Amino acid sequence: MLYRAIIQVSLRPSVLDPAGVAVRSGLQQLGYTGVRHARIGKHIELDLEAQDQTDAHQQVDQMCDQMLANPVIETYRFTLSALEAAPSS
Repeated sequence: MLYRAIIQVSLRPSVLDPAGVAVRSGLQQLGYTGVRHARIGKHIELDLEAQDQTDAHQQVDQMCDQMLANPVIETYRFTLSALEAAPSS
């Protein structure tokens, strides 16, 4: 089976986010004075083959723990959806 994983990685609330502060400041300088808070994260989409949804979930969880996120300072969440198999030629 083919699955699509959509992964969101963000800094833990206790971790300072200098990029988020810079974005908020820049937006305020552009006149968006209502912006009070900004945090920067990562959005990752990947397609993977797996035996079933449980296997796909385990694979994505391991990918996030081992490479896509730093569990010490970041949290992650993801969704999985089954994809139609491409027709073979």
